[in-house]
Amino acid sequence: MVCLEVSSYTSRAVICNRGAYLLEWSVSGKDIILPGDPDRPTWSGMAIMIPFANRIKNGEYEFEGIKYSLPRNKEGHAIHGLILNEEWSITYIGENSVSLEHVLKHPDYPTELTSIIKYTLVEGELDVEFIIKNTGLRSAPLVVGAHPYFIVSNDWMINTQGEILMCETVNKIPTGKLIPVDLNNTERREFDDCFLVNGDITLESHYSTIKIIRHGMPYIQLFTGVPNAIAIEPMSGAPDAYHNGMGLTIIKPGEEKNFRFTIKVLRA
Repeated sequence: MVCLEVSSYTSRAVICNRGAYLLEWSVSGKDIILPGDPDRPTWSGMAIMIPFANRIKNGEYEFEGIKYSLPRNKEGHAIHGLILNEEWSITYIGENSVSLEHVLKHPDYPTELTSIIKYTLVEGELDVEFIIKNTGLRSAPLVVGAHPYFIVSNDWMINTQGEILMCETVNKIPTGKLIPVDLNNTERREFDDCFLVNGDITLESHYSTIKIIRHGMPYIQLFTGVPNAIAIEPMSGAPDAYHNGMGLTIIKPGEEKNFRFTIKVLRA
Protein backbone atom coordinates (compact mmCIF):
# COMPACT_ATOMS: atom_id res chain seq x y z
CA MET A 1 0.00 0.00 0.00
CA VAL A 2 1.20 3.48 -0.92
CA CYS A 3 -0.11 6.68 0.69
CA LEU A 4 0.46 10.07 -0.92
CA GLU A 5 0.34 13.55 0.61
CA VAL A 6 -1.08 16.49 -1.33
CA SER A 7 -1.51 20.07 -0.13
CA SER A 8 -2.76 23.51 -1.13
CA TYR A 9 -2.23 26.58 1.03
CA THR A 10 -3.66 25.51 4.41
CA SER A 11 -5.22 22.22 3.23
CA ARG A 12 -3.46 18.86 3.53
CA ALA A 13 -4.68 15.40 2.54
CA VAL A 14 -3.27 11.87 2.54
CA ILE A 15 -4.68 9.38 0.02
CA CYS A 16 -3.87 5.67 -0.06
CA ASN A 17 -3.92 3.57 -3.22
CA ARG A 18 -5.69 0.71 -1.43
CA GLY A 19 -9.32 1.48 -2.11
CA ALA A 20 -8.47 5.06 -3.26
CA TYR A 21 -8.95 5.81 0.43
CA LEU A 22 -8.79 9.28 1.99
CA LEU A 23 -6.76 8.67 5.12
CA GLU A 24 -6.55 12.27 6.36
CA TRP A 25 -7.75 15.76 5.50
CA SER A 26 -6.98 18.84 7.56
CA VAL A 27 -7.39 22.59 7.12
CA SER A 28 -5.13 25.04 8.99
CA GLY A 29 -3.76 22.06 10.92
CA LYS A 30 -7.21 21.00 12.13
CA ASP A 31 -8.59 17.58 11.16
CA ILE A 32 -11.87 17.84 9.25
CA ILE A 33 -12.15 14.14 8.47
CA LEU A 34 -11.68 11.65 11.33
CA PRO A 35 -8.17 10.24 10.70
CA GLY A 36 -8.51 6.87 9.04
CA ASP A 37 -7.42 3.27 9.36
CA PRO A 38 -6.84 1.42 6.05
CA ASP A 39 -7.65 -1.87 7.77
CA ARG A 40 -11.11 -0.58 8.80
CA PRO A 41 -11.86 1.89 6.01
CA THR A 42 -15.59 2.32 6.63
CA TRP A 43 -15.11 3.32 10.29
CA SER A 44 -12.96 6.43 9.79
CA GLY A 45 -11.36 8.44 7.00
CA MET A 46 -13.29 8.30 3.73
CA ALA A 47 -13.84 5.07 1.83
CA ILE A 48 -14.93 4.95 -1.81
CA MET A 49 -17.88 2.68 -2.70
CA ILE A 50 -18.14 1.22 -6.22
CA PRO A 51 -20.16 -0.36 -7.95
CA PHE A 52 -22.80 -0.18 -5.20
CA ALA A 53 -23.07 1.96 -2.09
CA ASN A 54 -23.95 0.44 1.27
CA ARG A 55 -26.16 -2.65 1.32
CA ILE A 56 -27.42 -5.12 -1.28
CA LYS A 57 -30.13 -7.26 0.31
CA ASN A 58 -29.01 -10.84 1.00
CA GLY A 59 -25.94 -10.25 -1.18
CA GLU A 60 -27.87 -11.38 -4.25
CA TYR A 61 -29.29 -9.67 -7.32
CA GLU A 62 -30.42 -10.42 -10.83
CA PHE A 63 -29.41 -8.34 -13.83
CA GLU A 64 -30.41 -8.93 -17.43
CA GLY A 65 -31.61 -12.42 -16.60
CA ILE A 66 -28.47 -13.56 -14.75
CA LYS A 67 -28.29 -14.10 -10.99
CA TYR A 68 -25.24 -12.96 -9.02
CA SER A 69 -24.11 -13.65 -5.44
CA LEU A 70 -21.85 -11.13 -3.69
CA PRO A 71 -19.69 -11.41 -0.54
CA ARG A 72 -21.86 -10.91 2.57
CA ASN A 73 -21.34 -9.29 5.96
CA LYS A 74 -22.49 -10.69 9.30
CA GLU A 75 -25.98 -9.28 8.65
CA GLY A 76 -26.20 -11.44 5.54
CA HIS A 77 -26.00 -8.53 3.08
CA ALA A 78 -23.37 -7.31 0.65
CA ILE A 79 -22.05 -3.93 1.76
CA HIS A 80 -19.84 -1.02 0.64
CA GLY A 81 -19.04 -2.17 -2.91
CA LEU A 82 -16.26 -4.33 -4.32
CA ILE A 83 -13.17 -2.09 -4.34
CA LEU A 84 -12.50 -1.23 -0.67
CA ASN A 85 -9.44 -3.46 -0.36
CA GLU A 86 -8.30 -3.38 -3.98
CA GLU A 87 -5.01 -1.80 -5.02
CA TRP A 88 -5.51 1.19 -7.34
CA SER A 89 -2.96 2.47 -9.85
CA ILE A 90 -1.74 6.02 -9.27
CA THR A 91 -2.11 7.72 -12.65
CA TYR A 92 -1.33 11.33 -11.73
CA ILE A 93 0.37 13.11 -8.84
CA GLY A 94 0.41 16.90 -8.60
CA GLU A 95 1.13 19.30 -5.78
CA ASN A 96 -2.55 19.62 -4.90
CA SER A 97 -4.19 16.68 -6.70
CA VAL A 98 -3.94 12.96 -7.32
CA SER A 99 -5.76 10.54 -9.63
CA LEU A 100 -6.15 6.80 -9.14
CA GLU A 101 -7.53 4.12 -11.45
CA HIS A 102 -8.95 0.64 -10.94
CA VAL A 103 -10.29 -1.98 -13.33
CA LEU A 104 -13.00 -4.10 -11.72
CA LYS A 105 -13.22 -7.69 -12.90
CA HIS A 106 -15.38 -9.62 -10.45
CA PRO A 107 -17.13 -12.95 -11.11
CA ASP A 108 -20.37 -11.62 -9.60
CA TYR A 109 -20.46 -8.35 -11.50
CA PRO A 110 -21.77 -8.38 -15.08
CA THR A 111 -18.90 -6.63 -16.87
CA GLU A 112 -15.53 -4.90 -16.65
CA LEU A 113 -15.70 -1.46 -15.05
CA THR A 114 -12.87 1.09 -15.11
CA SER A 115 -13.01 3.71 -12.35
CA ILE A 116 -10.95 6.87 -11.91
CA ILE A 117 -11.04 8.89 -8.70
CA LYS A 118 -9.61 12.42 -8.74
CA TYR A 119 -8.88 14.24 -5.48
CA THR A 120 -8.17 17.97 -5.73
CA LEU A 121 -7.39 20.40 -2.91
CA VAL A 122 -7.92 24.14 -3.08
CA GLU A 123 -8.05 26.62 -0.23
CA GLY A 124 -10.39 25.12 2.37
CA GLU A 125 -11.97 22.73 -0.13
CA LEU A 126 -11.72 19.09 -1.15
CA ASP A 127 -13.10 18.09 -4.54
CA VAL A 128 -13.74 14.41 -5.36
CA GLU A 129 -14.59 13.31 -8.89
CA PHE A 130 -15.66 9.86 -10.09
CA ILE A 131 -15.14 8.91 -13.75
CA ILE A 132 -16.67 5.51 -14.43
CA LYS A 133 -16.41 3.77 -17.80
CA ASN A 134 -17.88 0.47 -18.91
CA THR A 135 -14.89 -1.19 -20.57
CA GLY A 136 -16.61 -4.57 -20.84
CA LEU A 137 -19.05 -6.19 -23.23
CA ARG A 138 -22.26 -6.12 -21.17
CA SER A 139 -24.27 -3.37 -19.49
CA ALA A 140 -23.25 -2.34 -15.97
CA PRO A 141 -25.51 -1.54 -12.98
CA LEU A 142 -23.95 1.24 -10.96
CA VAL A 143 -24.20 3.25 -7.76
CA VAL A 144 -21.16 5.17 -6.53
CA GLY A 145 -20.63 6.65 -3.10
CA ALA A 146 -18.16 7.96 -0.55
CA HIS A 147 -18.09 7.32 3.20
CA PRO A 148 -16.52 10.37 4.95
CA TYR A 149 -16.55 10.77 8.72
CA PHE A 150 -16.67 14.39 9.81
CA ILE A 151 -15.44 15.28 13.28
CA VAL A 152 -18.16 17.05 15.29
CA SER A 153 -18.92 18.21 18.78
CA ASN A 154 -22.14 17.09 20.48
CA ASP A 155 -24.08 20.19 19.41
CA TRP A 156 -23.95 19.32 15.69
CA MET A 157 -26.78 20.41 13.41
CA ILE A 158 -27.60 19.60 9.79
CA ASN A 159 -29.11 22.22 7.49
CA THR A 160 -30.30 21.49 3.97
CA GLN A 161 -32.00 23.22 1.07
CA GLY A 162 -35.24 22.09 -0.56
CA GLU A 163 -37.39 19.06 0.16
CA ILE A 164 -35.91 16.18 2.15
CA LEU A 165 -37.19 12.63 1.72
CA MET A 166 -36.14 9.70 3.88
CA CYS A 167 -35.97 6.17 2.52
CA GLU A 168 -38.39 3.89 4.34
CA THR A 169 -36.42 0.82 5.45
CA VAL A 170 -36.96 -2.67 6.79
CA ASN A 171 -33.91 -4.08 8.56
CA LYS A 172 -31.80 -1.24 7.06
CA ILE A 173 -32.92 -2.07 3.50
CA PRO A 174 -34.89 0.65 1.65
CA THR A 175 -38.30 -0.51 0.47
CA GLY A 176 -38.48 2.00 -2.39
CA LYS A 177 -40.85 4.34 -0.54
CA LEU A 178 -39.84 7.91 0.35
CA ILE A 179 -41.14 9.78 3.40
CA PRO A 180 -40.99 13.60 3.81
CA VAL A 181 -38.91 14.62 6.85
CA ASP A 182 -37.24 17.72 8.31
CA LEU A 183 -33.54 17.25 9.02
CA ASN A 184 -32.87 20.91 9.71
CA ASN A 185 -31.83 21.44 13.32
CA THR A 186 -33.02 17.94 14.16
CA GLU A 187 -32.81 16.85 17.77
CA ARG A 188 -32.38 13.22 16.71
CA ARG A 189 -28.84 12.06 17.49
CA GLU A 190 -28.67 8.52 16.05
CA PHE A 191 -28.87 7.62 12.38
CA ASP A 192 -28.20 4.81 9.96
CA ASP A 193 -30.61 6.08 7.32
CA CYS A 194 -30.76 7.10 3.67
CA PHE A 195 -32.17 10.42 2.44
CA LEU A 196 -32.89 12.03 -0.91
CA VAL A 197 -31.62 15.61 -0.60
CA ASN A 198 -31.41 17.70 -3.75
CA GLY A 199 -29.79 20.82 -2.26
CA ASP A 200 -26.48 21.48 -0.54
CA ILE A 201 -25.88 20.20 2.98
CA THR A 202 -24.32 22.15 5.83
CA LEU A 203 -22.98 20.43 8.93
CA GLU A 204 -22.37 22.80 11.82
CA SER A 205 -21.05 22.27 15.32
CA HIS A 206 -18.80 24.08 17.76
CA TYR A 207 -15.94 22.12 16.20
CA SER A 208 -16.39 23.36 12.60
CA THR A 209 -18.83 24.22 9.83
CA ILE A 210 -18.69 22.48 6.46
CA LYS A 211 -20.80 22.48 3.31
CA ILE A 212 -21.22 19.51 0.93
CA ILE A 213 -22.08 20.30 -2.70
CA ARG A 214 -22.97 17.30 -4.87
CA HIS A 215 -23.33 16.72 -8.60
CA GLY A 216 -25.12 13.57 -9.72
CA MET A 217 -25.16 12.26 -6.12
CA PRO A 218 -28.57 13.26 -4.72
CA TYR A 219 -28.75 10.57 -2.02
CA ILE A 220 -26.94 10.58 1.32
CA GLN A 221 -26.54 8.02 4.07
CA LEU A 222 -26.26 9.40 7.61
CA PHE A 223 -24.45 7.22 10.11
CA THR A 224 -23.63 8.09 13.73
CA GLY A 225 -22.09 4.84 14.94
CA VAL A 226 -18.65 6.33 15.68
CA PRO A 227 -18.15 8.64 18.71
CA ASN A 228 -17.47 12.33 18.01
CA ALA A 229 -18.12 11.94 14.29
CA ILE A 230 -20.94 11.73 11.80
CA ALA A 231 -20.76 10.11 8.37
CA ILE A 232 -22.57 12.03 5.63
CA GLU A 233 -22.17 9.79 2.62
CA PRO A 234 -22.84 11.23 -0.87
CA MET A 235 -24.29 8.55 -3.15
CA SER A 236 -25.62 8.46 -6.70
CA GLY A 237 -28.30 5.99 -5.64
CA ALA A 238 -29.84 4.43 -2.55
CA PRO A 239 -28.74 1.29 -0.72
CA ASP A 240 -30.12 -1.83 -2.41
CA ALA A 241 -30.63 0.09 -5.66
CA TYR A 242 -29.97 -3.17 -7.54
CA HIS A 243 -33.42 -4.22 -6.26
CA ASN A 244 -35.38 -1.01 -5.60
CA GLY A 245 -33.99 0.93 -8.57
CA MET A 246 -33.62 4.17 -6.57
CA GLY A 247 -30.94 6.15 -8.42
CA LEU A 248 -29.61 3.10 -10.25
CA THR A 249 -27.51 4.00 -13.31
CA ILE A 250 -27.10 1.57 -16.20
CA ILE A 251 -23.92 2.12 -18.22
CA LYS A 252 -23.77 0.57 -21.68
CA PRO A 253 -20.51 -0.85 -23.08
CA GLY A 254 -18.16 1.98 -24.01
CA GLU A 255 -20.22 4.54 -22.09
CA GLU A 256 -18.80 6.84 -19.38
CA LYS A 257 -20.49 8.54 -16.40
CA ASN A 258 -19.23 11.29 -14.10
CA PHE A 259 -20.12 12.06 -10.49
CA ARG A 260 -18.66 14.66 -8.16
CA PHE A 261 -18.87 16.33 -4.77
CA THR A 262 -17.04 19.16 -3.04
CA ILE A 263 -16.56 19.68 0.68
CA LYS A 264 -16.06 23.33 1.68
CA VAL A 265 -14.83 24.29 5.13
CA LEU A 266 -16.69 27.45 6.10
CA ARG A 267 -15.22 27.58 9.59
CA ALA A 268 -12.43 25.49 11.09
